[in-house]
Amino acid sequence: MSEIRPGTVLPAKRTPVTFPTPDGLRLVGELALPADSDPVATLICLHPLPTHGGMMDSHLFKKAASRLPALARLAVLRFNTRGASSDQGTSEGEFGAGEDERCDVAAAISFAADAGLPARWLLGWSFGTELALKWGLAEEDSSARVAAGRDPGAAETAAGRDAGTAGTRDRGIAGAILLSPPLRRAGDADLDRWAGSGKPLTALVPELDDYLRPDEARRRFARVPLAQVVAVHGAKHLWVGEPYVRVALNEIVRRVNPAALVPPTMTLPTHWEES
Repeated sequence: MSEIRPGTVLPAKRTPVTFPTPDGLRLVGELALPADSDPVATLICLHPLPTHGGMMDSHLFKKAASRLPALARLAVLRFNTRGASSDQGTSEGEFGAGEDERCDVAAAISFAADAGLPARWLLGWSFGTELALKWGLAEEDSSARVAAGRDPGAAETAAGRDAGTAGTRDRGIAGAILLSPPLRRAGDADLDRWAGSGKPLTALVPELDDYLRPDEARRRFARVPLAQVVAVHGAKHLWVGEPYVRVALNEIVRRVNPAALVPPTMTLPTHWEES
């Protein structure tokens, strides 16, 4: 048995991926899957602000991809939003201030759905939480318009997209988990849309966050009946330090695959038995 340390990379099937956006760009990323079993749920990672160094390799997401396929049977999809760069490469396009990235969120969800990945959850961090809140429900919004007969163009697109599946495949998300949400670009109207969706929303809010702290977060998220605000004692916006990384990963898994948590502490294993 060896201790899981900050640089530990556990076994997984890791594949570089590229996928197109609705507006004609190509985004680069990586899909990490359990090495010897099917995933039970999926994390679609939306990274921090690219103009301040955010990318698919931002440390929490890199550690999620390094550990969670093995520890929790999760698929982890990381990618660079438009114009963002990492060791995997640079996604096409330019930073869109959180607006043009609507297409990036849609592209990632569509990629995961087309790959047959189960129980797709958005995992946003900082700027990525704004993308999740603003654009994560776009598929559901489009489906609702089609059902109401208000968007015949979308109906035609949806019919073509789902040909051969009898329209039975759910292409949306199960919910979202937010790390350090600033609630700057995303506002009350976005929260109200989540409230109406009936989908679960969890906000992990550092006690010492630079932008939104737990008391204010509880007030803002109170308008979403299924929202949970989890205050993380001592943590800061960037989740620096292995103890805070473990708190974040434990809380993520608690929402998407709680069966992977180990009693009596109900946390992820801290050691790994090498084969």
